[in-house]
Order: sequence, then C-alpha cells, then structure tokens
Amino acid sequence: MSTPASNPDSERNIFQAPGDGGGSAGALDQPSLQDPLDQTADDSRQVRRDIAEVSAVELIMTSALHLMSAAAVKCGLAEGDDAEELKDLDEARKIITALAGFVTAAAPEIGGQHAGPLRDGLRSLQLAFREASVIQDAPGQGPGEKFTGAVN
Repeated sequence: MSTPASNPDSERNIFQAPGDGGGSAGALDQPSLQDPLDQTADDSRQVRRDIAEVSAVELIMTSALHLMSAAAVKCGLAEGDDAEELKDLDEARKIITALAGFVTAAAPEIGGQHAGPLRDGLRSLQLAFREASVIQDAPGQGPGEKFTGAVN
C-alpha cells in the first residue's frame, strides 16, 4: 500500500479539472493557465525595475510629502466639512515626529535645495499642531522638536 505522498496519481495539479488524472478525459477546453505564482514573480520584477529607475531624492521627497499630507489631515487642516472629524492630534504627533527624524536624517543627503522646503513644511505642521492643541507642550517638547529644536 502506497502513501499519498508517494503515489503520483494522488497529486493533482491545481489547474486540472477535478477527476482529471492528467489525460484528455475530463480536461478543460481552455488553454493552459499561467501559474499565478509566475505572474506574481513577473509583477515583482517589474516593481523592482520601476523602483530602480527612481532617484533617491525623488523617493525621499515623495515619502516626506506623503507624511506631510497625512500630518496635515490629522492636525485638522483637511479641506471639507469633515476636517474636524478627521482630526487626531495623537496620530499627528506621531507622524510629525517621524517626519522630523526623516527630514533631519535626509537633509545632508538631499542638499539644501530639497531640504529647505521640507523643513519649512515641517515647521508649518509643528506650528499647526501647537495651534490645534488645547494643552500646549513645553518649548522643545512638541512633536519632532527633539530633532528640530523648539519651534515658535
């Protein structure tokens, strides 16, 4: 008696119709399907190629802008009637602090031409946070100020 693992007939290709032992009886009338894992690998290779074509400065700037946009929404700066509903200062504090660390670390690598506008945007968010807060942080204790120094 053979075990299922050693019996080649017990292993069925997932692309075969049930009951199809691999012969023509019961075979699907469709052309053979591409293995989804092969398609995933192709997609992954394409993503890697796409990322490889983007400069580090562009990746850093884009990432910072995404963080800035999220922080602005969480500070209540979103446009529309639901801006107050989307406001979440606890989340904003976390994002601004992460952004401050990111900008501080990236600045020497991306140069003043790119770092200046990021610093300006970060400072604006820190001030917006301070304005939106009911309880004021001590100078130097606001979001990201351990990286940027006190903002006033």
